[in-house]
Amino acid sequence: MRAFFRNNLRLRPSILVAFVALTVPVFAGIISVTYISNDRIARENARALIERFRVDTLGDIEDDIVPIKSLVRAAATLGNEMPDYYASDRSIAYFQSLLPHSDKIVSAYVGLIDGSFRQARRVESNARIGNAFPPAGSSFASRVIDPAKGAPLLDRYVFFDRDGKELGRLDEPTAYDPRTRGWYRWTVQEGKLHVTDPDVFATLGLVGFTVAQPFFAAGKLAGVAAIDITLDGLGQYLAERKVSPGTLSYILDGRDNVLAASDLSRTYTNRNGTLELRHISSLDKELPAVAFAARPRGQESAPESNKDGGKLLYSFSHGGREYTASLSTLPVGFGGRWQIFIVTPVDDFTSAFQRNNNNLLVFGLVAIALQIAIIFFLSGVISRPLERLAKNVDKIQELGAHQLPVVSSPIREIATLSRAIDTLDNAVQSFSAFVPVGLVKQLLESDKKLTLGGNSRFLSIFFCDVESFASIAEEMPAQEILLRVSAYLEVVIKAVNEQQGTIDKFMGDGVMAFWGAPALLEDHAWRSCVAAFAIQRDMKTLNARWQAEGLRPFNVRVGLHCDAVVVGNVGSSERMSYTVMGDGVNIASRLEAINKEYGTRVCISHSVFREAGERLCVRPLDDVAVKGRRAKFPIYELMGVYGAGAEFEPDAATLELSRMTRPAYEALASGDTVLARQLYGEIARKFPDDPVAAILAKRLGEI
Repeated sequence: MRAFFRNNLRLRPSILVAFVALTVPVFAGIISVTYISNDRIARENARALIERFRVDTLGDIEDDIVPIKSLVRAAATLGNEMPDYYASDRSIAYFQSLLPHSDKIVSAYVGLIDGSFRQARRVESNARIGNAFPPAGSSFASRVIDPAKGAPLLDRYVFFDRDGKELGRLDEPTAYDPRTRGWYRWTVQEGKLHVTDPDVFATLGLVGFTVAQPFFAAGKLAGVAAIDITLDGLGQYLAERKVSPGTLSYILDGRDNVLAASDLSRTYTNRNGTLELRHISSLDKELPAVAFAARPRGQESAPESNKDGGKLLYSFSHGGREYTASLSTLPVGFGGRWQIFIVTPVDDFTSAFQRNNNNLLVFGLVAIALQIAIIFFLSGVISRPLERLAKNVDKIQELGAHQLPVVSSPIREIATLSRAIDTLDNAVQSFSAFVPVGLVKQLLESDKKLTLGGNSRFLSIFFCDVESFASIAEEMPAQEILLRVSAYLEVVIKAVNEQQGTIDKFMGDGVMAFWGAPALLEDHAWRSCVAAFAIQRDMKTLNARWQAEGLRPFNVRVGLHCDAVVVGNVGSSERMSYTVMGDGVNIASRLEAINKEYGTRVCISHSVFREAGERLCVRPLDDVAVKGRRAKFPIYELMGVYGAGAEFEPDAATLELSRMTRPAYEALASGDTVLARQLYGEIARKFPDDPVAAILAKRLGEI
C-alpha cells in the first residue's frame, strides 16, 4: 500500500484531495448533526402532538358521554322511586326534556317488564317511519306501545315541530317488544348501567350506541330506562382537530370496526339489506389497513388491567414514506372497548427541517465547489506542465511510434526537465531499434542493470524466410530489393509485436523470433501460430499489390517449435545480444526449411500442437528426423487458428482436407505404403491444387 501511494500519487489531484479531505468531513459532520438533531426534534414533536390529540380526544368524548350516563341514572332512579310513572304517557314529556341536553342524543325511552314502550325521539322529515313519512317540519316524535289484553298491538306516533306544536299522528300495527331487544336483555343481565357496543341505527342511518340502566319495584325488575347516542359528529370532530395535514384518525370499537373517521368517509356498509360497520382494513383507502396491520403484536396494554386504557406507539413505512401510528384503548370505565387510531406521515413534521437542511447542503456544496475551482486553477499553474512531462515519460516507456508534444513552462526547473526528457526519448528510440522491444521495456521497468547470463525457459521459437529469395534478388536492383525486404519485414515485425513476441534477429530475408521471454506468456504457442497466419494474410495483400506492379511475389515460409531453451544476454560487457540458444532453435529452423520439401507455408512441431492443439486446425505431414536427433517426431501443417478471428479459421474445404489426411498419415506412419499411396492419391485427385498430397503420393510411388 505504501508503495502504491509512493508511485501513483499525482500533484494536482493530491492537492484537491487534501483540500476535500479536510473540508468535506467537517461540512458533512455539520450537516449530519443538524439533520439528526432536527429529525429528532421533529419526531419528538410529532409524538407529543399525537399524545396531546389522544388525550384531548379521550377527554372530549368522556365530557360528551358522562353527562348522558348521569341522565340515564336519573331516569332509572325516577323509575325506582315511582314505578308507575313510566306506565303512563305523562313520562313522554320527561323524555322530551332530555333530548335538548345534547345534540348527540337521538332518543330517550323506557321499556317495561310488561312489554310496554314509551319514547321521545328526534325525526327527519325525509326519514320513513313505518310505511309513511313524518309531516313536513317534524323535528320530534313520541312513540308509545301499550299492550292491552285482547286488543291488537299498535305503534302510536305523535309528531311535533321544534316549538312543540303537534303536526300529526300515525298508528300502525307492530310486533315490537322491547324485552327482546339487545339493549334491554344485556342491561337486565348485568343488572347495572350498561353501554352497548356501537352499531348502525338503521332508521336514521347513523352510527351510535345505547346507555341503559334497569330500575326496580319492591326488589323486582320493573323496566329499563335508556338513551340512544349518535357518534355521527365524531368524524367532524376528528376532521377539525388533525395533528397535521396528512394525519388520518379513527375511532374504532372493540372489534376494530370504524365508528368515526377524520376524512369523513362512510363508516358503514349495506350487506344483504343490513347496515354493518366497516372494519378498519376494509376502508376505501389502503393506508389505514397497512398501518393497522403493521402494529406490533403482543405489546398492546390490556384495558382490563390499565385504568387509563392501553396505548401503543409505533412506526412503519408505506409507499416510500415513513409514518408514526398510535393505537389507544379508552378507559374501562367509559363503557365499550373503544380505540383511537392515529396515522401521521413523519414528513409532515420533518419537511420544514428537511428544506432547511437541503438549503444548507446546497449552500455548502456551492461554497466547496467555488473553493475547489480556485484551488484547481492555482494548482494547474504548477502541476499541468509536470503532468504533461509525466505523460511523455509514459509514452517513452510504451516504445511505440510517437511524437512527444513540446512542454514549455516559465519555471526554469520544469523547462530543464522537459529538455532532459526529450533527450531520453531520442536515446530510448535508438536503443529499441537494435534491441528486442520486450527487453527494452523490461529494462525500463526494472531497477536491475543489464548483465550477461540467462536461464532455461519453455518457449515457442519462430523462423521465417522468403522462398527462392536468391533468384528474386538477382532480378532487381539492390535499392529495390532493399525496399521490398523492408516492406516484408514490416509485416513480420507487426505480426510478432501484435502477439507479444520478441524479435531475436534478422538474417538477410530470414527472421528469428520467440514467445515467452522476457515476459511470461501462458499461451505462447497459440500466439506464435496466430502471428504466422497474420504474416500469411498480410503478405497476400502485399503480394497482390506487387503483382499488379509486375513484380514477383514473396512466398514466406514459417517454422514453429516449442522447447526448453536458454534465454538471456550473451556477448561481452561492452556489446550484448538478447537471444535464445539450444536444440529447439535448430528444430525450428529445420521446420522452416521442411516447408520446401512438402510445398507448405507453415510447418509446426508436435510440441506446438501439444501446447495449443485444441485451438489449431492442422494436418499431419510426416515423421521426420533432425540432425543431432536419432528419433523421428511428427510434424504438421498449420491450416487454421481458432479464437483469433473468423479470417484465421479454416473453411469447409480445409477441414475436409485435414480430415482426409489423417488416415493417410496413419497408414504412412504404420509402414503401409500401399494404403498410404492410395489415400494420398485420392486426396490429390480431390484437391488437385494441394502440393502435399501430390508430393507424398509421388514419393510413395517411387518406393
